[in-house]
Amino acid sequence: MGRKRDILIAALILVGLWQVSALLLDSMALPEPWIVLVDTASKIADGSLLDDLAISTFRALSGIILALAAAVPLGLAVGAEDSLRRRLSPFIYLLYPIPHVVLLPLIIILFGIGNFSKIFLIALIVFFQILVTTRDAARNIHRNYFHSMQTLGATRLQIYRHVILPASLPKILTAMRISIGTAVAILFFVESFATTTGLGYIIMDSWGRADYVALYTGISCMALLGFALYLLLDRLERRICAWTRTD
Repeated sequence: MGRKRDILIAALILVGLWQVSALLLDSMALPEPWIVLVDTASKIADGSLLDDLAISTFRALSGIILALAAAVPLGLAVGAEDSLRRRLSPFIYLLYPIPHVVLLPLIIILFGIGNFSKIFLIALIVFFQILVTTRDAARNIHRNYFHSMQTLGATRLQIYRHVILPASLPKILTAMRISIGTAVAILFFVESFATTTGLGYIIMDSWGRADYVALYTGISCMALLGFALYLLLDRLERRICAWTRTD
């Protein structure tokens, strides 16, 4: 309860700062929060915002899940297997620093302007964040744990299941927590380019029409989407990594 109360207090302080800033600036470019709240509620009630919120949620979740499914097994293998790490680490070293967001035009040319190109770019960027963290987590596991399992007759698959994955899981979830912010940021970028759906499109369209209330409605919904995904992951971490809890 204490943690939830602290989050609620922080949220109220942020809304209060928004309200004070809107009153001090007295500008149409910064509407008061209650006006944005009323606009958001009315658009959710009439269904005009739900489709865009649903498609944005689908794109963000699909990108994160796709990246997770590809990065975790590869990262565990690269981190735990010395021979594989020697072969693949140079490629990771070269590819990770590349600003992958600049590949969006090329991805659209290859895969079209549908959902897949947007999901693929989100997954591509998040993939390297999870991969590198997972690799480092698996690499830092003391090899004595491996030897202990081997003396008990464990197979390589059992070592991955009972040693490598559990030991790496907290850092994998930390990487995912960081990746949520990245995924939502990339979501805004991909939805502001060659599309007419999603929260990113609403934000850019409202900005172009100087409809600042709708602009803040889109921004608030995208922020709430990121917060909801963060809370979902936090709950998941508390369930499957209970030994890491400090509160």
